[in-house]
Amino acid sequence: MPQPFDSTVIRAWTAFALEAVGEACEEIDAINVFPVADGDTGTNLRRTLQAAAQALDAEWDGGDQAAPALRVLSRGALLGACGNSGTILAQLLRGMAEAYGAAGASAGTGASDPADAPADAPAGAATEGAAEVPGEARLLAEALARAADSAYEAVAHPVEGTMLSVARAAADAAAHAAGRHGTGAAEVARAAYEGSREALAQTTGQLDVLRRAGVVDAGGSGLVAVLGALADALGDPEPEAASRRRRAYTAFNAPVDGGTSAAGPAQPGGGGGAYEVMYLLDADAAAVAALRERLDGLGDSLVVGGGDGLWSVHVHVDDAGAAVEAGVGAGRPHRIRITRLTAGEGGGPCAPGAGETDSGAGAGARAGAGSGARAGSGAESESGAVTGSSAPRGRAVVAVVRGDGLAGLCEEAGARVVRAKEALGGPDGEPLAAAIRETGAAEVVLLPNDIDLHAAAARAADGARSAAPRLRVSVVPTRAEVQGIAALAVHDPERRFDDDVVAMTNAAGATRYGRVTVADRPFWTMAGVCEAGDVLGLVEDDVVVIGRDAAEVAAEVLERMLAAGGELVTLIVGEHAPRGLADRLEEQVRAGHLAVDTVVHEGRQHSSLLLIGVE
Repeated sequence: MPQPFDSTVIRAWTAFALEAVGEACEEIDAINVFPVADGDTGTNLRRTLQAAAQALDAEWDGGDQAAPALRVLSRGALLGACGNSGTILAQLLRGMAEAYGAAGASAGTGASDPADAPADAPAGAATEGAAEVPGEARLLAEALARAADSAYEAVAHPVEGTMLSVARAAADAAAHAAGRHGTGAAEVARAAYEGSREALAQTTGQLDVLRRAGVVDAGGSGLVAVLGALADALGDPEPEAASRRRRAYTAFNAPVDGGTSAAGPAQPGGGGGAYEVMYLLDADAAAVAALRERLDGLGDSLVVGGGDGLWSVHVHVDDAGAAVEAGVGAGRPHRIRITRLTAGEGGGPCAPGAGETDSGAGAGARAGAGSGARAGSGAESESGAVTGSSAPRGRAVVAVVRGDGLAGLCEEAGARVVRAKEALGGPDGEPLAAAIRETGAAEVVLLPNDIDLHAAAARAADGARSAAPRLRVSVVPTRAEVQGIAALAVHDPERRFDDDVVAMTNAAGATRYGRVTVADRPFWTMAGVCEAGDVLGLVEDDVVVIGRDAAEVAAEVLERMLAAGGELVTLIVGEHAPRGLADRLEEQVRAGHLAVDTVVHEGRQHSSLLLIGVE
């Protein structure tokens, strides 16, 4: 019998959808020709659904209401979104969560009991003109309409004949079904599924690149499977019907106008960048609006989803460093992934170490940061700088550090060092701008190594480029010295500049960081209230341990960081660290994590007892 749309149905829907997309993953990859023929749409949808399902398993509180479950599901999809299609799917789920949350709020319950939803609640754009009906059917139709609206809003330049038009057709069909007297949520879900199938079949004729290849849209095909799973979760179908509905429908259509089944080049405006850049961004809505404009001028396939301070950014660009730097200017980018777009290499964007560049963080760090090629070593510049003794040449790295040992380590790797005290105390990024100028290089990579310096680094890079238009400067948004060391370990001035920036960014992003320090005053933390003199253990930027013994706190922080896995631990010992601290931690790694290597550096920094990196 039909089921109410509650958290139990949402869990079943998620499982059915993951199964359906997983089974059709290779077929969906095979028909992926828009916006880039890189054969990864099925893989990206599967990985996004996996992230959503894992979040639901981990965070679901066991309640019956749909709204909280949808919020968890959509947030998990946002955090794990892969590629263009995954980002759009996450935004579709967010739109549904918003609709159910608003229904609960308007009913004064804070939940989403459809029976309590007011009959005159506003419908989404796709339901305009449809008859208002009470209960679950109308609410599901409104949620699908809000999902489609939200996805269109997230895409900078929506294109018909894609996943977007399939979502809109599903919402329209759902609205029409909900307007019929006596219709339930199960009938609305089936109508949405049937509408999506019809729209998918039409995509071949809506885009030239699909018509030439004789295929339907890959993202739309995956969405049909997701909507079929929704219909199954809400209904009580025969096994054959369930199997049929959850097919992704990837069958090739006949090519048009003498085309072949091989994909031709995308039409203008689709997939022109050499790199796919994705990151999560902590920022307010005003900053994100400005970021959209800046990224839209840098590339295409721009999708910015999310909200409430957390966003997922996806764009195809030729200058990956500029896209990351734009995020630095807008807020705090993290989980940065950069992939060289190459036709036919499926699954790249979210795979570890994706892309053609060799991130090699582990190998480089094992060899020591000094194994990196010396910055400014005379590698031929891509910028075409005028030859001559005074012309900028080669590539340089500018790194901000604390401590004499860290400074020596970075200088040994060829970096131009700026002390953190100088960088933080100077006006509006000027110390960093001066360091860029003093390198005399045609290409400069800037490692701020501190989140508080990201904005100053972006301003310094902008100022340097304005003063010397042919100078290329990229900011790798490192948030800790251990990330900077990982980036330096893979720096190679013999590579193309963009590829070098990609490799350094990936290496930094693959390095989790922590530190052990001493509180200088009482204050509140996520781990409780600390007193002056307490030893604090931080993972990323959050205090997770408060104690009195530095060795015990360090051991706990290291164990927490390794719980998520890792291949290499980097320990940077501060000036005031207890004697033998590094030896104890090395033994801890050897005893409990046999496949993990450890590297120790004497950083001699005064700001913390210990810095920890896990790659």
